[in-house]
Amino acid sequence: MATYAIGDLQGCYDPLRRLLDYISFDPAADRVWFVGDLVNRGPASLEVLRFVKALGSSATVVLGNHDLHLVMQAAGYGKPNKEDTLDEILAAADRDELLAWLRAQPLFHVEDGWAMVHAGLLPSWTVAQAQALSDEASAALQAADYRDFLANMWGSEPAAWRDDLAGWDRLRVVVNAMTRMRYVTASGAMEFRAGGAKSPPDKGPPGCLPWFNAPGRASADHAIVCGHWSALGFRDEANILALDTGCLWGGCLTAVRLDDRRVFRQPCPQQAKPSGWD
Repeated sequence: MATYAIGDLQGCYDPLRRLLDYISFDPAADRVWFVGDLVNRGPASLEVLRFVKALGSSATVVLGNHDLHLVMQAAGYGKPNKEDTLDEILAAADRDELLAWLRAQPLFHVEDGWAMVHAGLLPSWTVAQAQALSDEASAALQAADYRDFLANMWGSEPAAWRDDLAGWDRLRVVVNAMTRMRYVTASGAMEFRAGGAKSPPDKGPPGCLPWFNAPGRASADHAIVCGHWSALGFRDEANILALDTGCLWGGCLTAVRLDDRRVFRQPCPQQAKPSGWD
């Protein structure tokens, strides 16, 4: 049995199937981790969602910002983007079943010394604390009144964590860190400044650094699998495995076998004009 982690799909179904064929993935014996952003911008979000859902217990998924954008759109919250490719899902006969399954996926997953999150973890969070906070957000996403959470989820404030945060502010920080964050300030606050907050590390916002380079980061005792940052690209370090290699933008789709960190790549045709790094 092997366990593979795969980077952001964003509706790129054909490259996913080619990559799984290339690694001889067997859902009866192997497992695959998806680092979030299953959907949006690419041409086949519905096919991706149906396929990953059908993998059942052989797939482990964490939610990304585009996955949450879909959930919000379906509930009538948030603003559609002209680059969205979600209409096919929203019009599908099985949309409610797919969306319920998506809401049931966590923001964070921990197993055997590895941890997986779409974007990142705030520097002060231990892995155990991040797991507990992810569980809080998951409970809100699956509650009978989950639409109240969606109505209050989006926004960039508060930018920093405090242990006494409560209510929507508390959950908003959790969602933003785990699905949107790339940079933090020296004090550990999230930086979402337009443009620069999506740039590669050598062109990031002044006074900021990538979240995983924050001094004294409390989650550094685990190897963290993440995506969300195509401008960062592939990075394999002792405690960071970054897997967003820009499949949507004509890069490649990357899988890493976690057992031995062997890398597998599938070239991808450009599906969209890159207006930014998402």
